[in-house]
Amino acid sequence: MLLTGGLKSLLPHVLRRIIRCNRLSISNTSGMAEGYKQANIVILHKSLADDFEKFCHANDGPLPLLYRSQPGDWKCPSLRSDSDIRTDCLQYRKYEHGACTGSLKSLKEYSEQLKDMVTFYLGCSFSSQKAIQKAGIPIRNVEQKCNASMYKTSVPCNSISMFHCNLVVIMRPIPESKLGAAVLATSGLKEAHGAPIHIGDPGLLGIQDLSKPDYGDPVHLHPGDVPVFWASGVTGVEAIINSRAPLAFTNSPDCTFITDLEKGTVRSSGGVPQVHCISRDPLHFSIVSAEAAQKINTLETLIGIDPGERGIGHLQRHGELLGACLAMSQAGSVLLTTGFPTHYSHQPPEENDGPPGALAIAAMLQALEKRVAIVTDHRAMELNKKIVEEAVQLGILKKPIPLLSYQRENANSALMFLCEDGNAGRPRFDHLVAIERAGMAADGNYYNARKVNIKHLVDPIDELFLAAQTIPGITTTGVGDGGNELGMGKVKDAVKKHIKNGDVIACDVEADFTVVAGVSNWGGYAIACALHVLRCCDTHERYLRRALGCPRTPSQRPWLPALPSVPKEEKLLKTLVQLGVRSGKTASLEMEVDGLPFYSTHSLMIEKLLQEAQH
Repeated sequence: MLLTGGLKSLLPHVLRRIIRCNRLSISNTSGMAEGYKQANIVILHKSLADDFEKFCHANDGPLPLLYRSQPGDWKCPSLRSDSDIRTDCLQYRKYEHGACTGSLKSLKEYSEQLKDMVTFYLGCSFSSQKAIQKAGIPIRNVEQKCNASMYKTSVPCNSISMFHCNLVVIMRPIPESKLGAAVLATSGLKEAHGAPIHIGDPGLLGIQDLSKPDYGDPVHLHPGDVPVFWASGVTGVEAIINSRAPLAFTNSPDCTFITDLEKGTVRSSGGVPQVHCISRDPLHFSIVSAEAAQKINTLETLIGIDPGERGIGHLQRHGELLGACLAMSQAGSVLLTTGFPTHYSHQPPEENDGPPGALAIAAMLQALEKRVAIVTDHRAMELNKKIVEEAVQLGILKKPIPLLSYQRENANSALMFLCEDGNAGRPRFDHLVAIERAGMAADGNYYNARKVNIKHLVDPIDELFLAAQTIPGITTTGVGDGGNELGMGKVKDAVKKHIKNGDVIACDVEADFTVVAGVSNWGGYAIACALHVLRCCDTHERYLRRALGCPRTPSQRPWLPALPSVPKEEKLLKTLVQLGVRSGKTASLEMEVDGLPFYSTHSLMIEKLLQEAQH
């Protein structure tokens, strides 16, 4: 019996010869022939081969195709001419009409059937293992002397003809401090599944119990480890099972074919990736390229000027816009709220800072095919209905947005509003956004900038943000320009210290992300532009689609018309003036917001944001 300690350094053709002679008693090929690619194999009847190849191309994250053989070709010239697919895997599995009917050491007894069958060689995650180790990251299953853990997910692959299944993933526990290094080490290795497709809570993939993998062995996480998931070639096995092909063969999981192809160090075309935490409950991270992140940080800087000289520079926190937009980008359903009735002596009392920014966010979310709703004060429902109808007529919105109102009836009102049947495990919304929305102060009142209590005009929508803090799966963003807006509780100490009347007016309710802008509408425009930047980022877009399907080309970006523009915002502001919605600072019914003229100030900001987002 051959000792296995030196298998890492043996050349592939030597290892294949040893495997062919059945001289190994180990259970997997993990770590063998370091520096060389390994491959999963799928062997199908030639009549199914074209459809399976299309299935691979439609799901190239889990099924990167290295080579497709001719019918009856047992060798793989592009991978190694001396190979014999009938004997060169440690173990095979046989499938008949979708059922696994046996494990085999050799396929030689099926040589006659193999004459009419085609072999697919698919990239394998073992090929990225050394890259991860070189980055100083432990491989826990190697440490624990077991096979890697693989799981079926609830994520459907793209179906082709009879081939359909959900994505299968391989999980590696990675120390949180090493997440960025793990993504960087694997992002360029497309033929080894590339970068992770999910980082964090397995429940978000439909995986209920990490201790019960569908393939492989349980791998235990160390304190501080985060479960990180890569697409797995075992997805192909699930496709074979669901296809119910009369006869098919695969390698057994973790018993891959060792090729003579050297592992490359190809840099990812999507740019250098970064990892950002977007939620702690459930734990969830997102990936974006450094270039896209820098663009969004530049947008944050652009909106951070202080034309009103209020001292908002003291409230700003770097990276909040990026975090908020990454969370929104991952969300499926978003609830917006706006409305600051600062003009308590006028009818309507609302100011015109807030609604345009909210609609800019809503327009982009609609274009990105997310569910969007607006919750507002009951007394302002008719006004907001008119604003939404006009926004549709102006082409800002594709279709009307549902308008909701919230009233406190009992202690569970917020939970019932946010979750189906009040079940915290079934939230209706993934993300809440408040933009220029009156926020509750520490004494329970609502104040405008001049310390006037306007509580009688404000419904307790703050309770939704407070409840969201206790509901796993809901994240929140607050956008403001003075510190008395909903969500600004995160920076309330700075508001009390640096903003006029801050000790009284400071909002006490926090949001997970706080976007501070010179004018709140600018924050809405920046969010819309940042969501555009994220969706155009190949690195982030691949993460969103779980490496399934193909990236959209520039001509396939239907969200582009949803970006804010000077003509659209000009028409919307004119509509607000006609509806009697006034400028916040001056209460005038002119083409201005917060006392700043639209044409020389706000229009210029919109142009700057668009230029940066589309550069």
